[in-house]
Amino acid sequence: MANPPVDELDDHDEPHGESLSTRLNWLRAAVLGANDGIVSTAGVVVGVAGATADRGSIMIAGIAALVAGAISMAAGEYVSVSTQRDTERSVLRLERWELRQDPEGELEELTQLYENKGISRSLAEQVARELTAHDALGAHAEAELGIDPDDLTNPWHAAWASMAAFTVGALLPLLTITFSPASLRTWVTVVSVMVALALTGLVSAQLGHSPRLRAMLRTVSGGLLAMGITYLIGALIGTALV
Repeated sequence: MANPPVDELDDHDEPHGESLSTRLNWLRAAVLGANDGIVSTAGVVVGVAGATADRGSIMIAGIAALVAGAISMAAGEYVSVSTQRDTERSVLRLERWELRQDPEGELEELTQLYENKGISRSLAEQVARELTAHDALGAHAEAELGIDPDDLTNPWHAAWASMAAFTVGALLPLLTITFSPASLRTWVTVVSVMVALALTGLVSAQLGHSPRLRAMLRTVSGGLLAMGITYLIGALIGTALV
């Protein structure tokens, strides 16, 4: 039997230590924040550069885009993850109530869940009883709801991760277009943004164990589309206002 390629093995290294839900929560916030920071700020500064060559106007627009975007991303992540956390707490309260009101019925439900996974009836019942005796809520939450009661999603973690990632991502196009020569600033910014987005896609694919090339092409093509449209609009508006 042929051995799988080394890079395929690398793609399927299983995460250990930190729970997958926590890891994905951080990953999603950080990757979305960085990607949005790069693309949205690049779109703004390239669009303004299409309308005017004034360095000050471009810098002001970029700083405004950075600050507004970072705050918006943090607020959006906080609201979104808070809603998810509230939902998790609500279903856990319901599960606690059901365990108090009908423990035998809940035990049978847990047994059937393990039976549905292919475990024999006798072994499923034994597993359900032992897990219930150890931690009834944890056993039911994990088997029925896919939730770890001791590791609920944290809205503050997501908000700060998203804000920091957005800021770091936004600084690249802002600094590049501000300090590049006027004749080259747009092209230098486009190239640097493409490289940054490719790296963002690569990192997200590595951490998420997904295809690398697909993720890189997706992020780069989205950034190019955004910059192309905003530059065209800026150029048209700038020409009309002159």
